[in-house]
Amino acid sequence: MSTPEQRLKKLGLKLPAVPSPVANYVPYKFAGNFLYMSGQGPRRPEGTYSVGKLGQNISIQQGYLDAQLAGLQLLAVAKSALGELSRIEAVIKLLGMVNAEPDYSAHPEVINGCSDLFVEIFGEAGRHARSAVGMGSLPNQMTVEIEAIFLVKT
Repeated sequence: MSTPEQRLKKLGLKLPAVPSPVANYVPYKFAGNFLYMSGQGPRRPEGTYSVGKLGQNISIQQGYLDAQLAGLQLLAVAKSALGELSRIEAVIKLLGMVNAEPDYSAHPEVINGCSDLFVEIFGEAGRHARSAVGMGSLPNQMTVEIEAIFLVKT
């Protein structure tokens, strides 16, 4: 059986560098066998974020790719916390926040970028509970921000 890292490589995806927090928080926190992840955005390899507002100047397709980038950031932070992604027993919950116009309604389609990634990497263990909500703005005008909760093998 292949590891999550091998599945990422097979998909042609690489985990990005883990950014340092820029405010008064930690990137993750353990509570028993649960790993709670701080929100991550669509950080590009050069360190900038994908910015804009869904329904205004960002398409659903770009939002989907941005949610996938945020998912890769979450996995990079999880790997730094755990040493290897195979310690993730299950993805429990995602909270996907979309920087969107007030009348925007495709939030779920956008956050599917992260959800689909997690199912591809973890299989059935990647299926999760989820909320996909719209926000009037996000830090640095990022297009999406996503939080996750993982169940960790002991």
